[in-house]
Amino acid sequence: MTGRRSGVRVAGALALAAVAVASCGRSVEGTPVAEGAYAGNPEQFTDLLQECNAVAEDQIAETVGADAIERGFLGAICRWDAIGVNGTVKVTFHWFETGTLDTERETAEQLGYEVENATVQGRRAVLLRPPADPGSCGIALGSPSVGVVGWWVQYGGGAADPCAAAMKLADLTVDLSS
Repeated sequence: MTGRRSGVRVAGALALAAVAVASCGRSVEGTPVAEGAYAGNPEQFTDLLQECNAVAEDQIAETVGADAIERGFLGAICRWDAIGVNGTVKVTFHWFETGTLDTERETAEQLGYEVENATVQGRRAVLLRPPADPGSCGIALGSPSVGVVGWWVQYGGGAADPCAAAMKLADLTVDLSS
């Protein structure tokens, strides 16, 4: 009896392993690059890990009408939670050094967002609105140095214009006079 149980267990384990291996495979398009073999300009990332400081937190809070703001995450995407007269506000900033405005536009269109051409200090930009969330708006534009930057503002109560706030944050980001 013990031999049969053991055989059933082994067969069951082999079947699970086969399913796991079969379900993990997928193809990824592109050209593989060895870790650490970046072929671009190493001077390109002049402010690496400083992106979240592109606009001071007090300026972010003032722009979205918040009395209090707390940074929740920083990296390639930076997030803040704010609260004030407009209720809870979620603010997100991104800076993709190798990104493009065309990619931002295409991605938003694929997601079904309303996309509108805009300019910020003479730079080409796009406003992005998810149709099912009128309290949210994003903007993407060329960064002050290289790549693309973007802001998303999401008002929980929908009391204020998220696009106006996103535009103001973008303006503060590329304000080269300061």
